[in-house]
Amino acid sequence: MATMTASRSFAYKSRDAAGKFVKGKMEAPSEGAVAERLKGMGLSPVDIRESAAGTGLNREIDLGAFGGGVGLKDLAVMSRQMATMISSGLSLLKTLGILADQTQNKKLAKILGEVTHQVEVGHSLSDALAQHPTEFPPLMINMIRAGETGGFLEGAMDSIAVNFEKEHKLRSTIKSAMTYPVMVFILAMVAVVAMLLFIVPIFKNMYEGMGGELPLPTQMLVGISNSMVVVLPVLAVAGVAFFLWWRVNKHTERVRKVVDPLKLRLPIFGLLGKKIAIARFSRNLSDMIHSGVPILQALAIVGETSGNWVIENATRRVADSVRTGRSIAAPLAEETVFPPMVTQMIAVGEDSGALEIMLKKIAEFYDDEVQATTESLTSLIEPLMIAFLGVIVGGMIVALYLPIFNIINLVQQ
Repeated sequence: MATMTASRSFAYKSRDAAGKFVKGKMEAPSEGAVAERLKGMGLSPVDIRESAAGTGLNREIDLGAFGGGVGLKDLAVMSRQMATMISSGLSLLKTLGILADQTQNKKLAKILGEVTHQVEVGHSLSDALAQHPTEFPPLMINMIRAGETGGFLEGAMDSIAVNFEKEHKLRSTIKSAMTYPVMVFILAMVAVVAMLLFIVPIFKNMYEGMGGELPLPTQMLVGISNSMVVVLPVLAVAGVAFFLWWRVNKHTERVRKVVDPLKLRLPIFGLLGKKIAIARFSRNLSDMIHSGVPILQALAIVGETSGNWVIENATRRVADSVRTGRSIAAPLAEETVFPPMVTQMIAVGEDSGALEIMLKKIAEFYDDEVQATTESLTSLIEPLMIAFLGVIVGGMIVALYLPIFNIINLVQQ
């Protein structure tokens, strides 16, 4: 039995059909494999040599968990470029080769090089992408598989690009809305801790020399300051431990079963999270139906991509009902997490044969709702955060200066 040859990095120089000079890097088992792949991309090899980038000071640094990941924006750009090149008449191999060469994300470029090799040896694009499940989501893989089967890969890639672009825009909107209040809250906590650790002890030493009994608010502040010496290290260790535990367990069934229902019950934020999940569910299901993915398979995937265990579990029950011959709208109406408007529009879409269009309208409606909610939330949070800062910091300052006011009163008497 032949053993698999390890891939090596090669730098190549070649010319395209117009005689233009093209150079780049490629992962392949041998120089011959690079030459064959270049020919498949419509390029004429000029010079191929093993890259020295993996030795000495030229070695590329793998950032691992600190960078170099494949993000939603990278996938959106890749899908859009792939749809454009395929529609222009370029072969799939040449398209993948160009994408691998020009993408700025090093991890994605390396993966695309491996995908190109898999496609070159006979695998379908969807099967090649499926070998990298952490980088390419099931939604993308199944839409590409449906596009390959139905002969409309270009349309599938275009739908994927639109889907990822909207998802990226949705996430960016939420992040931009939450950045200000989160930063203000962190700065407030840092300021409070700094005052408790450094400012309060100075006033405490000054008051001890004056004698007399401190007012109750000042006593409480001094007590908290004294306890911070012990409490702060414990909180820091507990915070780090919880962070590490959360990174490992946040996607497990037992944690999501408890946390996700609580997310939907939060005031204001719970409603926002529900709208985001429904928008994602509707958009993904519409795109998968448009791409020709079987409805049961589509329901299983959109449940997983909704981002909330409650909706995922509800979608699973809906899929079980559809498997027995029922429509989508009827079992969906039995799930309280889906608003009546959603189920009614889906019912109309099923009856009229325009389910894909109705789902797209639902997604657009909830995208607008999320946009409006985040804007109003931002305008509401800003004054609340300012009031919160004023109460906390102002209260501490008053507690620190109360003994001085008392001394002044005693002197005047």
